[in-house]
Amino acid sequence: MRSYAYVGPPDIRLRSLGKPAGREIRSAADVLTWARDTGQDIRRGFPVAATYVIDEESRLLIADRHSEHVACAAGRNVLAAGEVFFVVESPSSVHIDEISNQSTGYCPRSDCWEAVALALDRIGLSHPRDFTTICTFRKCGSCGERNIVKDGWFYCDVCGEALPEKWNFTDLE
Repeated sequence: MRSYAYVGPPDIRLRSLGKPAGREIRSAADVLTWARDTGQDIRRGFPVAATYVIDEESRLLIADRHSEHVACAAGRNVLAAGEVFFVVESPSSVHIDEISNQSTGYCPRSDCWEAVALALDRIGLSHPRDFTTICTFRKCGSCGERNIVKDGWFYCDVCGEALPEKWNFTDLE
């Protein structure tokens, strides 16, 4: 599986150095414990949002949704990153309602789903068959800005230049 290095602003990475990584999730009960420990709004049937990464050891790490992915990953490379919405039905029943690859810090391709599915299956968390929201990322060759491509519009949001059709955050293609 592909490993993704952080490609976001260096100052965000520097701010996250030395801070604890996201909470490792090994079971549905761990999600509930994390939610309680971090003051999330837990109501039966309502989603609890989190930032997540799958680290290079294939572990699911989560943090508050307003956290940076690079902080959740303790500055390390990841196999996947995005946002996840857990639904707590009971203390022993938690499932994933929505999940994405939305991380402008790592800009993962949609095929990182394989790493996500393997980690979630190992934990035993019920989840959708694929990302419920898929983000397409491209780096502008002219200004270097990271972009999320929407509706097939392959043009840089900053300088207007055309973006490449292929994912381009490394030369390892």
